[in-house]
Amino acid sequence: MPTNLPPEAKKKWAEVETTQNPRSKLELMQEFLSLVPKHKGTTKLCAQVKKKMATIRKEIDEKKQKRAGKGGPKFFIEKEGAAQIGVLGLTNVGKSCLLSVLTNARIEVSPNPYTTREPTPSMMNYADVQFQLVEAPALMEGAADGRAWGLQTLALARNADGLILMVDLSKDPVNQLNLIVNEFEKARILFSKPKGRVLIERKHTGAGLRIIMIGKLVGCTLKNVKELLRGYRIADANVKITGEVTLDDVEDAIFENTTYKPVVVVANKIDVNSSKPSLELLEATIDKNTPLVAISCQEKLGLEKLGETLFKTLNLIRIYTKEPGSRACSKKPFALKKGAALQDLAKSIHTDFERKFAHARVWSERLAFSPRKVGLSFKLEDGDIVEIVTKRREQ
Repeated sequence: MPTNLPPEAKKKWAEVETTQNPRSKLELMQEFLSLVPKHKGTTKLCAQVKKKMATIRKEIDEKKQKRAGKGGPKFFIEKEGAAQIGVLGLTNVGKSCLLSVLTNARIEVSPNPYTTREPTPSMMNYADVQFQLVEAPALMEGAADGRAWGLQTLALARNADGLILMVDLSKDPVNQLNLIVNEFEKARILFSKPKGRVLIERKHTGAGLRIIMIGKLVGCTLKNVKELLRGYRIADANVKITGEVTLDDVEDAIFENTTYKPVVVVANKIDVNSSKPSLELLEATIDKNTPLVAISCQEKLGLEKLGETLFKTLNLIRIYTKEPGSRACSKKPFALKKGAALQDLAKSIHTDFERKFAHARVWSERLAFSPRKVGLSFKLEDGDIVEIVTKRREQ
C-alpha cells in the first residue's frame, strides 16, 4: 500500500537528509513523523524512521560516554579471511561454545545470560580457506528498536558477508527463529533474495540524478520514479534498480536501503532427548532454500557439515595461483564468488596484475588440455590453478 505522503512531509524529509547535526536531525525526524498521515500504508515507514531515531540517540549517548571516559564496546570488526560470518541468536543458545570448538580462540563459555557484550572474532579453517566467525551480543525482542546493543549487533550483521542464525533445540527453536527474523526484517536485512532491489547513493550538489536500470519497473514508469525522487528533493544521486521493482520499493529505499544476506541456520543440542521433534518441526517450518545444520557443541556432533554448508551458501570458489616457471602452486587460495572471471582474480592479487596483464595459463581437470592460455574474460571454477604473466615480465 502506498504511503501517499503530503508535499510538506516530503519537504521535511529532504531537510532531514541535508542536516548533519544529530540533535537537529532528531528534531526534524520528529517533525516529519507529525506530518505523516496515520494509515496502514505508512506503518512500515514510521517504524523505519523511529529505528533511525533510536540509532541516532545511541550514537549521541556513546559520544557522551566517550567524552566522560566511559567508552562502550567496539562493534566494527575489520574483515579477514575468505568471508566474515556473523554468529547471531538469542542468549544461551551456544554461540560461544560453537566458536570455542570450531576455532582456536579463547572464548568465555558461560551459562549466565548475556555474557557476550561485544563482538568476538575468531578464524575457522575449512578446505584451505578461513572464515572469520564473529560472535555478536545476544539478540532479543526490540533489538531493531534500539533495545540493549541491538542496533549495533544488527549493524554488524549488515556489514558481514553471511550469517549463522543459531537456535536451541531444547527451547522452542521455531519461536526463536521467528523472533530473529522479525527483528532483521524491521532492520531491512533480508534472508531470501528479493525480486528486486533499489540502491540510492547520494552525490554532491550538481552531480545530477542518474538512474541505472538493470531490471524492470512493475506498475510504474521511469517518469514516475523521477517524479517520486524529485518530490523528496533527491536531485543528486545514483539510483541502481535491479530485478523487478515497484514504486513502493523505490520509496522504501529513500528511507533505508534493504540488504540481503545469505544465511545458515544452526540448530544446537541434538544430543538432548527432546531435540528430535523440535528439529522436525523446525525443518517443516523453515524455508526450503535456507540451509539447516543440526549440531551439538557439547558433544561435537555435526560440526563437519558447517564449513561445507557455509562455503556453498556463500557461493565461493577457491583459485590457486603459481609463479611463472614454478612447479608448485600456492597452498593458500584466493576465495572468489562463483562466476568470477580471471579479471576478478587479477584485481584481487593487485591492480598492477590487471593493468599490466599479458596472458594467463590455467590448469584444470575440466579442460581438454592443461595448461590453457586464456585472457581476462575467462571464467574460473573451484580448484583452478592460475599462472598470470604480466607485460613487464615478458620484456
